[in-house]
This record gives sequence, C-alpha cells and structure tokens, in this order.
Amino acid sequence: MINIGGPKSFIMFGFNKKKKIDSQSAPAGDLAMDQKPFEIIIQNIEDGVVLFDSQGTLKLLSPSAEKITGWNTKDAVGINVKQVVQLVNGKGEAYADADNPLMKILKSNNPIRDNEDYIMSRSKSQVAVSLSLSPIINEAGATTAAVAVFRDVTQERAQDQQRKDFVSTASHEMRTPVAEIEGYLSLALNEKVATIDEKARGFIDKAYASTRHLGKLFQDLLTSTRAEDGSLVDNPVVIDMGETLEKLTDGLKIIGQKKNLLTEFVIGSSTLINATSENGQMLKPFYYVYADPERIEQVINNIYDNAMKYTNQGKITIGLTGNDKVVQFYIKDTGVGIPEGDASHLFQKFYRVDSTATRTIGGSGLGLFICKKIIELYKGRIWVESEVDKGSTFFINLPRLSSQQAADLNSPNTIKPTAKPLDK
Repeated sequence: MINIGGPKSFIMFGFNKKKKIDSQSAPAGDLAMDQKPFEIIIQNIEDGVVLFDSQGTLKLLSPSAEKITGWNTKDAVGINVKQVVQLVNGKGEAYADADNPLMKILKSNNPIRDNEDYIMSRSKSQVAVSLSLSPIINEAGATTAAVAVFRDVTQERAQDQQRKDFVSTASHEMRTPVAEIEGYLSLALNEKVATIDEKARGFIDKAYASTRHLGKLFQDLLTSTRAEDGSLVDNPVVIDMGETLEKLTDGLKIIGQKKNLLTEFVIGSSTLINATSENGQMLKPFYYVYADPERIEQVINNIYDNAMKYTNQGKITIGLTGNDKVVQFYIKDTGVGIPEGDASHLFQKFYRVDSTATRTIGGSGLGLFICKKIIELYKGRIWVESEVDKGSTFFINLPRLSSQQAADLNSPNTIKPTAKPLDK
C-alpha cells in the first residue's frame, strides 16, 4: 500500500523520455544531477510498470511495459488501462471486470499478486506474466490510483510445464511395474499360493510395505501434477457427508488401533443431534454436497494419515457440522502440533515441518497440497488451527446443498454441473 497526498502526486512519476543517459559511461554524480532516482528506475527496470487513476485511465507506461504490451506512451496515456494491459486467461479469454485484477485493485486497500495471468499484446501475441498491483491511498483512506508491475515469465512457465509433463509421464509409466511387483509380493505372502519360511516372510513383508509406499509416492506425484494443470479426473455426485464420513471412520478406526489411538466420529451441534420427530425418534441431519466421493475419501485419508503420523497417544476425532450454506467437517488430533510459522505453508507443494518431533517422519510432502487442490475444485476452503504440544485441527468447508437441490441433481432429467477450480 502506498500513501500519498492526492492525485497531484502523479507528477512524481513524470519523466522526460527524450533524454537518455548511458549508465555505462556517465559517472554516478552526473546521473544524480540529470535524472531523479525514480526516473532512472522507471527507465531501466526490466519489469513493466503502469500507473492508472481511480477511473482506470492510464497515466504512465514504462519502456518495458511498452515492449510487453506493444503500446507506446503517446497512444496509451489517457485511455483505459484495460485496453493497453489486456489481461486474459490461459485460453486467451478476457476477464470480466469483477475478475480483472486491474479493476479489483481500485476497490481494495491491499496489494494483489497473481502468477497465472497473460497479457494480450497489441499485435495479438499472448505473453505470460507475473503480476503485482498496489493501491495508492490518500490521507482520507481512499484509493486514488494504482500501480501495476508485471514481468514476462513466458520462458519460466514453459520450463515449468516441461517439468510437470516429465513428472506426469514418469509417474504414470512407473506405476505399472510397481503395481506388478506389489502383486507378486502379495502372492508370495499368501500361504495358499506360496510356502516360505518365517525369515524370508519377514524380508518379503518389508519389501511389500516399501513397494506400497513407492506406489503411493508415484500416485501423489501424478495427482498433484494433474491438479495443477486442471486435468484431474473428477466425477461429482450428490453425497451425504454424514454417511460418507461415518463409513470412512469405521475403516480408519482399525488403522488407528495399530498405534493404540482412539478414532471417533461426531456429527452436528447439540441442537441438531437432539432434534426429534413427532413420534419421538431421533432426526439425523443430512449434509449434502456435490463432489466426487473418491476425491473426498482421498482428502480424509491424507489428513487422517498425517494426524496418525504426528500423534503418539490420545485420539483422532472426525467431526461434521454446518449451517444452511456450508458443510464443515474436520479432523482433530492430540499430536505434537504445528509451529505458528509453519501453519500457513502446510498446503504448499513439498513443504515439510522441520522440527525435532517431525524430522524422522517420512512422507512425500504432497498430501496436503493435493487436499487443497481437491477442495478448491468444489469451491471449498481448507485450513488448519494448531498449537504446539496440544494437537491440530484441519477444517474443510464445502457448499451445502438443500434437500431440494440434492433431489434435483439426482433427477435423471437434470443436466449435471461440472466442478471447476475456484475463480480468481
């Protein structure tokens, strides 16, 4: 956020484009006398810089911005910034004003950053950019203008896509032989198929466990890559989260027992649980959502697996509640907890908490990243609240369907919507 006295402060950004100084030959003293520092920055910065007022009228276009957009200052200054800095998505589609960062910044007191945009140049070529916008605030707290800084990241994105393609292809190709090895090891451990002594059984059992772990790693790599490029397979249907979570908890209880951990399932608030019908029978609330059951199961399993890894004693609680608009479920543990500085980074790719209590625990560092991508696919939200030595609670919110909406979606005559990633 930049604080200035008012619109007159625009003059501080003015510079004489006709006058250029060779920074290689001119001494520093000459530069200081002939040009103000901000003029030197604007003239020589590699990033494109534009300044526009509260009406969206362009006031300044740096030389690098001219190069990226294909517009020159003479033609650009005085017209709407959207016409010069034409932001589009990866498909070349222009943003509506409600989604356009250039318009959103004029209604915000906070900076906006976006690394997924493109600029359609005047020659109709598409340039991948990293975008950063800052509002200019006057003494009254009103946004009087904004500065947008953008960098051409076409090459970086191309390299990143190549890495993603390699990981996706390698993970896909490696899954088949790993699955075959796992299958043969499983047969070797089957007493009805093979006879082996106890010592050999111990070796094969360890090899089987390691192979399963390797298979999950490849699966996580493949899923994370598909989640990033929008090709994640998704088959959403109407599901009741109460029934879904109850069934999943029954299976997870057995896994938790291996570490002597109690696993419990709780549903609703006291007012919901105590609601009764006219004949005195307990009413069970329905928490309908529109999602792929396999993806929801993947999220629950990933979070539960994390909870179990970092909980040595106590219990893991899977809970469900909600209101008219939101279904909220959570997984709470009594484990080691997460330091405050790490909590905000947990859902980043390959991020691992580095502490004495967690350093020896394995994992790909992709589980929570995948969870976030899946939940966002259904326009939901996931976050964590934690305290060191007191445990962690992972919360997930999903849009709730009314009984009528659920019935309509289940009707064979209804055109089913397709889940899409969260809007920017």
